[in-house]
Amino acid sequence: MPELPEVETIRRSLTPLITGKRIEDVSVYLPKAIRGRTPEELRQELMGKIIAAVDRRGKYLLLCLKEGGTLVFHLRMTGRVIFRATAEEPLAKHTTLVLDFAGGAQLRFEDPRKFGTVDLLSDHAHHAMDLLGPEPLGGKWTLDDLIKAGKTRKTCIKAVLLDQAVVAGLGNIYTDESLFRAGIYPGRPASSLSQEEWQRLYGIIQEVLAEGIEYRGTTHRDYVDGLGNAGGFQERLRVYGRSGLPCVNCGTPIRRKKLAGRGTHYCPKCQHAEREAEA
Repeated sequence: MPELPEVETIRRSLTPLITGKRIEDVSVYLPKAIRGRTPEELRQELMGKIIAAVDRRGKYLLLCLKEGGTLVFHLRMTGRVIFRATAEEPLAKHTTLVLDFAGGAQLRFEDPRKFGTVDLLSDHAHHAMDLLGPEPLGGKWTLDDLIKAGKTRKTCIKAVLLDQAVVAGLGNIYTDESLFRAGIYPGRPASSLSQEEWQRLYGIIQEVLAEGIEYRGTTHRDYVDGLGNAGGFQERLRVYGRSGLPCVNCGTPIRRKKLAGRGTHYCPKCQHAEREAEA
């Protein structure tokens, strides 16, 4: 699933390409993906509107309209939002939605697993985004926020970090990578972390996310940016997707187990608190 670095990379790649463009037509190929209105209603409401900005909130991609309102893409597992300079290229098999711009360019939403959704929100509409926690980058998320969210919980630290109400945008990849760099076993009860561990984890989460953005996201299977280009952070992964391979720090084989409902990757030596948690 695209996480914060992937969606932010898509946002940055699309911004210079579609900002200021007028929507001339809308084609819906997967009606169930449109939330709250019919495909024809969406088409009528979007035609003639101008994209004023491309934004992001957590894992949501936002097209802010000059006339008011926001078109919200939730990419879920396999969604892609790709700009095409012309309409000549054949549509992908699993195309959900196409926005046609003046001049012939298109924005295409493709989604092989068909879990992605599209919402058109008025300026004052309520949405699942209202329940998101603070953004981890940009100074609005503090160490105190993280500690307050986790120190009283009996659940494992990985479950806390995956909770979008705690911090917006973290998913399986960057949670596993952050916990590895912090030397914290993902199954540790969150309430067992020390002040020093919370502080280290807080800084490393921001470091890992910033690095993920710098390398334009992680292409593990489906993710590409707004121009269809793969990311590069997969070359820098230290535990995620490396089950059975030697740890980059100590050589111990990386393990994978299910925690917080997700496949979780960790080093049993570097994240040594596993022994305490399973004792």
